[in-house]
Amino acid sequence: MSSVPENAPNHCPGTQSEDAGKASACAGCPNQNICASGVPAGPDPALEIIKERLANVKHKIIILSGKGGVGKSTVTSLLGHALAKLNPDANVGILDADICGPSQPRVLGVSGEQVHNSGSGWSPVYVTDNLSLMSIGFLLGSPDDAVIWRGPKKNGMIKQFLSEVDWGDLDYLLIDTPPGTSDEHLSVIQYLSAAGASGALVVTTPQEVALLDVRKEIQFCRKVGLPVLGVVENMSLFVCPNCQARSEIFPATTGGARAMCAALGARLLGALPLDPLLARCCDAGADFAADLPHSPAVRALRDIVAEIVATCEGPKSS
Repeated sequence: MSSVPENAPNHCPGTQSEDAGKASACAGCPNQNICASGVPAGPDPALEIIKERLANVKHKIIILSGKGGVGKSTVTSLLGHALAKLNPDANVGILDADICGPSQPRVLGVSGEQVHNSGSGWSPVYVTDNLSLMSIGFLLGSPDDAVIWRGPKKNGMIKQFLSEVDWGDLDYLLIDTPPGTSDEHLSVIQYLSAAGASGALVVTTPQEVALLDVRKEIQFCRKVGLPVLGVVENMSLFVCPNCQARSEIFPATTGGARAMCAALGARLLGALPLDPLLARCCDAGADFAADLPHSPAVRALRDIVAEIVATCEGPKSS
């Protein structure tokens, strides 16, 4: 009987099959070249390299959402800033794994910076003293350059990021991924299998058209054995910056993230209201939490970060 690796794509023919590495289901799998070569299957040597590289990274959190446009990259940047400010002695890193749509350099205000390579690997770009970023956006000639790559090349770039970036000692590494349950997500999870991922943080918006795909993302996490740390409902309400009145831009016709979490047994970490000033800060690369500390979104963000820290760090001994 053909041997199917753990976390393999659906319809994997197995490593002993004549179609190993050649079937349509193999497209985008990080092990495609190894299987196609006919060499007896064994652990990918990159797994041990990544494990050693990330040995000093305490918590590795993958930011996911089955739906595009829910503000996943914005939430990632907000969490990065908030975690870095919560404890000035803590170090936070963000890995922009959205190969075709890298937005973190813009959102974090470091567009135009360059990555430097040394004997210890690639050095990430520092946003603040304790918040760093790595993105393919730093490697492009222009922010308008399109990355037109198939799955295997994207997988190779993700492997390079995980194995060659010199993060140093990190308390949190947030990995921002594109929407869906495809190549990039499988690559990140498989390459972190030896290093150990803390879990996934899933971002959604309240309307059913987003929840349809977010439910799939949660099921994906469970199928590949990735713990779901919790769900963040973004753009839950619109808060008028003038009168502070609240209204639903995306109506939760089926109960929103709260009802979905109750049905799926997932944890709702909190809800972030929609604030137009936040969008302006992201375009300008400004730190929204620092510039507008009294915003309802910032207050909600602090509660969400407290939940994440409590989940990752666990109860403290007295």
